[in-house]
This record gives sequence, C-alpha cells and structure tokens, in this order.
Amino acid sequence: MAKQPMLKFVNFERQMPEKRTAGMRNKDFLEIYSEFAGVKAEEQASRCSQCGVPYCQSHCPLHNNIPDWLKLTAEGRLQEAYETSQATNTFPEICGRICPQDRLCEGNCVIEQSGHETVTIGAIEKYITDTAWEEGWVKVNKPINSIDQSVGIIGAGPGGLAAADRLRQEGLEVTIYDRYDRAGGLLTYGIPGFKLEKDIVMRRNEQLEKSGIKFVLNTDVGKDITFDEIRERHDFVILATGVYKARELDIPNGSLNGKLAALDYLTASNKLSFGDSVKKFETGVFNANGKKVVVIGGGDTAMDCVRTAIRQGATSVKCLYRRDRANMPGSQREVQNAEEEGVIFEWLTSPKGLVNNLVINDVSNSKVQEGNLKGVIVQKMRLGDPDATGRRTPEEIEGSEYLEGADLVVEALGFEPEDLPTLWDQPELPVSRWGTIKVEYGTGKTNLEHVYAVGDIVRGASLVVWAIKDGRDAANSILSEIEATKVIAAE
Repeated sequence: MAKQPMLKFVNFERQMPEKRTAGMRNKDFLEIYSEFAGVKAEEQASRCSQCGVPYCQSHCPLHNNIPDWLKLTAEGRLQEAYETSQATNTFPEICGRICPQDRLCEGNCVIEQSGHETVTIGAIEKYITDTAWEEGWVKVNKPINSIDQSVGIIGAGPGGLAAADRLRQEGLEVTIYDRYDRAGGLLTYGIPGFKLEKDIVMRRNEQLEKSGIKFVLNTDVGKDITFDEIRERHDFVILATGVYKARELDIPNGSLNGKLAALDYLTASNKLSFGDSVKKFETGVFNANGKKVVVIGGGDTAMDCVRTAIRQGATSVKCLYRRDRANMPGSQREVQNAEEEGVIFEWLTSPKGLVNNLVINDVSNSKVQEGNLKGVIVQKMRLGDPDATGRRTPEEIEGSEYLEGADLVVEALGFEPEDLPTLWDQPELPVSRWGTIKVEYGTGKTNLEHVYAVGDIVRGASLVVWAIKDGRDAANSILSEIEATKVIAAE
C-alpha cells in the first residue's frame, strides 16, 4: 500500500518559517521571516487534510487550488505545485507575503476548527514561487498569437498589472499609464519592505515589460494626458487607479507642522529604500528619528506606519485606536509583530485636538495654532451599542482627556476615491455615492462603451488579492467580448 503523504496534522505541529528577533528586524526594512527549508515546507504541506469541500479555497478571492499545490509540495513535485499556483494567481509570491491569511484561507482551515492549528498556507505559497524563480521555472508570458486590439490601462497597481498580464498572454497590445515613476502602485510605494521587499515587485514588473507590455510612467491622467485621448488610442480601457485620497480628522489645530498623511509617509520611506533622494526626509519632515510618534488608526496601513517609525529610530511609537483590539480592522498578526518591535497600542482612545505646547487647553474653542506639533489631546472611549453594521459604536467618556506628547502624528484613517468624473472631465462616468466606479458584477464593465474598472476604485480600499481577481476577471470579459465580435463578423 502506498504511503499516504497527507493528513499529517496529527504528526506535525503547525510551524512558521523562523522569524527574526524583534531586536534585529526593527533596525532594517528587510522581510522578517526567513525562507522555509525544502524538508520543512514538505512537512508543513503534508498537514493538509485534503478536505472534500476545501474552505481555504472557497475563502480565497482567487479560489486558488490550495489543496492541490499543498499535496504537490508534500510529494516534492514543486514545479507542478508552482504551475498550479500560477494558473489562478498572477502574483503568488506577493500574495504569500502580504495577504491576511488569518482572515482568508488560513482563517478558514478545517483542521484549525478541530484544534490542530491551520496549515501555513501563505508561507508555503511564498516558498513555492521563490523556489520557482530560483530554478528558472517562471517564464515570460510572450504570446504565441497576436490580436489586433489594444488596451489602455490606467494604474500600474496589482489590478492593472494582473489584467495586463492576462491580456498580453492572449496577444493583445497593452499599455499601462501611471503617475508614479515605478510600476506596482501600493506594492511599490505603499507597503514597506519588511512585508514585501521591493526587488520582488521589480522583477515581476521587468517580466511583464519583457512580455511586451508598455509602461508610460510619470503620467498623470487628466493633466499630462486626457482620458479621451487614451480612449482614442485604444480599443478598450481599464480603470485601475486605486483610491489615494486620504481621510483626514477634523480636529482643532490640525494644521500644525508635524501632522502627516500615511501614504505620503510610507511613500517617502519606500523611495529611500530604492536609493532615491527625498528632500522632505532629509529636512526631517518624514523622518521619525529621535521623535515621539503617534499613529492614528487601526488598519493595516496604521500597522505599516508604526513599524516604519520604529525602524526610523523613533524614541517612542504609540497607536491610537478608538475601538478595542478585538474590533480593529487590521491583521492581528501585524499587531503582534508591532508589539514585539516596541509599538504601544492605546486601545479605546481617540484624538480630540493637537497642541503646540504641553498644556491641555480647551482646544474645542481655540483658534488654529501655528508652529510645531508638541502633543495630542486624547479622549478615552468606551464601546456602546452596535451600529447598523453590527459593530459596537465608540462613545466618549466625559472628563477622560489627557495629553499625549508627540513630535509627529501620522493619520492612517483609510482612503477614498478621487473625483474621477471631474478630474477627467467625464460626467457620464458612473460613480456610487461613495465615489467608487459603478460596474457590472463579475465583468468590471462600466456604462461607457469598452471601458472597464477594477480593484479599489470599484470596491473602495480593499486587499491586493481582490484587485488581482478583478483585473483577471475584466481581462477575461474583454477577451470574451472580442471573441463574440469575431463570431458575429463571421456570420
């Protein structure tokens, strides 16, 4: 009888790749986890129970064939495992690093429900694709045939790149327009290197360029080129702009020097990682070194900011969040990593105003102060009754204000869509009441002919894996539309 390679969760405990100690990793921007050894990856993959109904797969936005590539890994068939993984995911090595697996595939692992802890799906996915790169299994997707149709994609983030890759595979001419000097969107400039080292993103960008995809960078649609011009150049257009308008707190004295938007702060840090010169970092605006830092927010962007500040040499880093730990939107793994690295979380707290001195004033009635930030007036909160979404509503505790010293305050409150109909002079572009683009479910079609939209500009600020799915779905819809046109023409 053949030896059963799977269902080893009763033999092996869950194990992650070795994590660098906090005292080592909080001084650099390298990834915090080491690579799995081959034997260990096979061992951990063998813990999969090969469920008849794999919840890990159904809770993955891309519906990756997770049980299949886990089994192939356990059997030492790594190239097949990579091919299976790549078949449904444009960037498995990126998703393996940054997906919140604890909320998706791993969070729904059946063996975890039985008390045996989840399979380390993300770490194995990363190991498979990193090995594929090392072994030369990752090939440039040069099309065999060509289709005399072109697609213009606005936005070089994960959604736009995923769509471009799929369309180029089928032989379409693809051009991507982006306002930044490097492709990748938030993968390049929004996510810090300790979660996703930038050479990982750049090698994918290079591969896409080798496949024949054209990149038009440093180009801001609406300023450097009009939306109408892009539509005239291409048969189809995909909007993959993401959402970049930062939410701001409306609090007294919010104009003091020392208050920063999260994305501006993270972009400056990532540019430094590329060796770029960042003037505002050199002058101290985006440099947390020697400063007391307060980050406001409880999502993954807030976690990126607090951990960046630690690495820049801040004397203290505190995170203010108006709900408790159990109700925060960010990954619990990221919170744990941040705490290990020295971040202090102040749960059930909300900023009430900023001050340029160390005396608590009645900031609610004061005029806007000028000068440098010295502190945040903080209001203690409690959780009241649930709102319409089921989340308990934060309520102020009267008389609980206190002063938190701060030289730098980073607002990480999420992002909203830019007003594209106005910026691009496209009043007919359909938007929701939140400013996101309205599309046909499953295809990404807008009501403008041959114009599609994908990712955060449709969903609002969301996950990279959802943007990849949307990009692939829109690409498949365009291919179907082209095929349907061919059939009609043939008749």
